[in-house]
This record gives sequence, C-alpha cells and structure tokens, in this order.
Amino acid sequence: MQPVECVTCGNQVLCEKFSPAHTSVQWTADAAVVCTEFRGRVPEGGTTARIRTCRALRRSIDRAVEDGTLEVADV
Repeated sequence: MQPVECVTCGNQVLCEKFSPAHTSVQWTADAAVVCTEFRGRVPEGGTTARIRTCRALRRSIDRAVEDGTLEVADV
C-alpha cells in the first residue's frame, strides 16, 4: 500500500490499486474527525460506516494514478 494525501483536507490514507476500477483504501486517522467531507455528512455521535467514499479523496487517488505516484498493480 502507498500513501496518498487528500488535496482538500490533507488527510493521508494508504491505497492499493488492483485495477482501474478496484481500489483498496486504509484510513490512517478517524475519517469523521479529519475528513471535512465526512465530518459534514455524519450526524453527531453517528458513524462513517454508511458513507461509501469521500469525493475529494477519490479525486486525489485518481490524480495520483494519473501522475504515476500510485501505480495500478500488474496482476
């Protein structure tokens, strides 16, 4: 897994791309605290379990693939 930083909030996650459509993401901090998008969508005392993704992080991951800092695995 490789670190990818969100260009919006600066949160860092660990990512692995198995194919253009398959991405594994491991959060390194509590998303509800660090991610501004999650924070805005989680009710107080709620959980991030029902939120599928952060759109800003998705764009950051896509950008990392485009610029070659995150490679798609050769399977």
